[in-house]
Amino acid sequence: MVKEYQIIARNFDLAGRASSDIKHQLKDMMIQSRLMKRICAASYEAEINVVIHSVGGYATFQFDDTAFYLDFYDDGPGISDLELAMKEGYSTANEIDHMNGFGAGMGLPNMKRLADVLKVHTDRFGTHVHMAFFRGDTHDDL
Repeated sequence: MVKEYQIIARNFDLAGRASSDIKHQLKDMMIQSRLMKRICAASYEAEINVVIHSVGGYATFQFDDTAFYLDFYDDGPGISDLELAMKEGYSTANEIDHMNGFGAGMGLPNMKRLADVLKVHTDRFGTHVHMAFFRGDTHDDL
């Protein structure tokens, strides 16, 4: 089963909706609390990045017997310097984003810390963030 979520650029009222639905699904599945927190936190970070830094996109959530998979796609403009964007504290968020409580520069670093696998592909047409979280993992970051 693949669940898909639309993410609307600059819509702070709906930001977090996909992550919240994913959390409810994981709770219904009675997933280990630590794993659920990692997945939900990483999902929220990625979702907010699409809201703040793109012209919109979507996310997918799926799982199998070994892992949970999150994929976030946006329609641009892409990340101009991915290496710099992976550094804690670096942000291209604007004043409005900061006023809304976002833009601390921890999105990608947090996703890297929380996910068992993080792959980022970006170009001027958009960004694809893929994360995998293995079942039964003993990740101790939360």
